[in-house]
Amino acid sequence: QVQLVESGGGLVQAGGSLRLSCAASGRTFSTYAMGWFRRAPGKEREFVAAITRSRSSTYYADSVKGRFTISRDNVKNMVYLQMNSLKPEDTAVYYCAAHRGGSYYSRNNYNYWGQGTQVTVSS
Repeated sequence: QVQLVESGGGLVQAGGSLRLSCAASGRTFSTYAMGWFRRAPGKEREFVAAITRSRSSTYYADSVKGRFTISRDNVKNMVYLQMNSLKPEDTAVYYCAAHRGGSYYSRNNYNYWGQGTQVTVSS
């Protein structure tokens, strides 16, 4: 069992930066690959980024590649999403999730989710 709590969202101007954090509870955190998803108003929840258990590999949606960076600290049980060069289309609720297997890009392959944190990018 893993419990996830996101923080760090807020209002930022286009071109600005935010760093999202996800605090995980549970001894098994380091055994999970972790991902970030987002849901914009009126849209489906979509994949943003994922990182493997050992941090050896990362994966990104094309829309955020080169602007966002996912990282994790297995000692602190934390996952981070550094978001730079933010655009109004990045406005969404951002969720972290624990991956249970299969493709990193599908939300169906994540079995633990946080409550989300709102990110709003003004133009």
